[in-house]
Amino acid sequence: MRIIFATGNQDKLREIREIMGDIDITIVSKNDVGIFSEAEETGTTFEENALQKARYVWEKNGKKLSDIILADDSGLEIDYLNKEPGIYSARYLGKYTSHHEKNLNLIGRLAGVPDEKRTARFVCAIAAVFADGGSLCIRETMEGRIAYHEAGENGFGYDPIFFLPEYGMTSAEVSPEVKNSISHRGKALRKMKEELMSRFGQNGGMI
Repeated sequence: MRIIFATGNQDKLREIREIMGDIDITIVSKNDVGIFSEAEETGTTFEENALQKARYVWEKNGKKLSDIILADDSGLEIDYLNKEPGIYSARYLGKYTSHHEKNLNLIGRLAGVPDEKRTARFVCAIAAVFADGGSLCIRETMEGRIAYHEAGENGFGYDPIFFLPEYGMTSAEVSPEVKNSISHRGKALRKMKEELMSRFGQNGGMI
């Protein structure tokens, strides 16, 4: 049995393997099993999009009994911008616009906005689709605010502008170990891991 994660993003896959590394099961990407196409994301919430991605890979993979499909949909919500970019975080300003350009655009849109109104959060919804077609979805967040400039090299995406007041630095400046312990994806993956262990660890012999 293996976990197929519905992503082709190697940075994301590395984080997933680090967080779920103590599970005795192979974790591969959809690309590793020859699925290079993407699900059409038509949902209006992170949960709906995560489930669409997972079901897409489940169907493309032939609904194999030996595989569990996981998928996530994550993004940045900025309160002052009515929770933009939200579910469109990956496609904000266009799919092929660099994250540096996206970050600068968001900083510019918040020009003159004081700290107390720069509140934001990273959201992650992780969906699982099992062999019988059953599903599960978990949502977690990481709270912070938008910085005034980019800082840090440890993260990716919006990490360089996501300031964590309790650490006095962005999520791209904290160590990978700290980030994995507090991040939206880290918390969601650990909760999903608990669910999988509960479902399969004792009876199915998966973990």
